Amino acid sequence: MNFTLMIAGMALITVFIKAVIFILGERVVLPPLLRQALSFVPVTVLTAIIVPMVLAPHGRGLEFSWRNPQLVGAVAAVLACVATRQQLLTIAVGLLVFFGWQFGVLA
Repeated sequence: MNFTLMIAGMALITVFIKAVIFILGERVVLPPLLRQALSFVPVTVLTAIIVPMVLAPHGRGLEFSWRNPQLVGAVAAVLACVATRQQLLTIAVGLLVFFGWQFGVLA
């Protein structure tokens, strides 16, 4: 029950904040420093989601091993991104290496 109330409260706060900004629209003027700081939020959230999944895929501690297909795929994706700067190719390389490693090398 406590988790349900907590999730409902977080949802209400999130909807309220977004609704206020949507309703006020152009009348809300954010300082340049805050606007710049908010531009980093998507990258930060994505990093906070991806890094634990790559480094500790089973939730039992860090797995810095060649037997971790998530880590191998992530390294390949980073290398592809640095080399090409193409998002779709980076995603494709990461997925191909991940699945190839998981079902080919570790099978």
